[in-house]
Amino acid sequence: MTDLDRRQLLGGAAAVGTAAMLSSFPVSTAGATVSPSGTQAPGFYRYKVGSFECTSINDGARSFPMPDTFVKNVPKEEALAAAEAAYMPKGMVTVPFNPQLINTGGKLVLIDCGNGIANLEPTKGAVGRTLQNLAAAGVDPKSIDVVLMSHLHPDHTNGIRALDGSMAFPNAEIMVPAKDWEFWMSEENAAKAESNQMMKNYFANVRKIYAGIESRVTRYDWGKEVVSGITSIAAPGHTPGHTAFAVASGDSRILIQSDVTNIPEFFLRNPDWHVAYDVDPVTAAATRHKFYDMAAAEKALVVGFHFTFPSIGHVEKDGAKYRLVPIAWNPVI
Repeated sequence: MTDLDRRQLLGGAAAVGTAAMLSSFPVSTAGATVSPSGTQAPGFYRYKVGSFECTSINDGARSFPMPDTFVKNVPKEEALAAAEAAYMPKGMVTVPFNPQLINTGGKLVLIDCGNGIANLEPTKGAVGRTLQNLAAAGVDPKSIDVVLMSHLHPDHTNGIRALDGSMAFPNAEIMVPAKDWEFWMSEENAAKAESNQMMKNYFANVRKIYAGIESRVTRYDWGKEVVSGITSIAAPGHTPGHTAFAVASGDSRILIQSDVTNIPEFFLRNPDWHVAYDVDPVTAAATRHKFYDMAAAEKALVVGFHFTFPSIGHVEKDGAKYRLVPIAWNPVI
């Protein structure tokens, strides 16, 4: 009891001292003089790969009621449980979007370019934030030399157009995977997709976004250094030409996985789950295993378009599954 009484005594003395100190300050009964801003801070995060300065650019995140077939090969209740375990809003799924800017010293390369500024208004600014976050990072869209597409889904490619339909990156070479271009521009493939509304919309979107600028598009193949220091990696399944990238400078290398997985809380933890957006879900699952086995063996940094911002981490094997270990925020570059 003696020790307890001593602690109570010391605590009481401290409280009296604090009260005396606070009493010397005037007390205001007025409300707060600064109104809430109601806006988020800019979303960009810089990191180094050897001599390259890279920037993760946040295009936003979208939360929506989980569709019944968001995961096509497991019951919706199981998918909802995964969302709840990840503390997503009840009954909802949240998908982030994060293009990457790579400054090689010789070229300024934007890998994917987000949903497009036209999506700012209907989503109340939730997505389509790439241009404003590039500006916040001090990057003029006119200074970008290459826009390098991983594939031609709308959330990766629509950002090449400004709100008025002009080119958002007017001086950039646009590079797309040859296999994806061939698939989405095929009239035969488009005709086969007539019964699938999502696929039908995707085919129409590619034609709309690239109408009139076909001559500006460079098609690249897998296994090539598409820009000095950036090599394309075959990662099919999500789309026929879906591509990941290795970015290397000196002894440093990272893997930009694009959409090898959609949100990792679902499809990295459960690599055999089939997300609704995969054109060939069986091939996509095989790609996930192959890619993540490589990343885990290398202990490589992995950048995911749909990872939580700043979208960088390590992948570790966890039995037949994988887990993402996000990097710690580094205040210096």
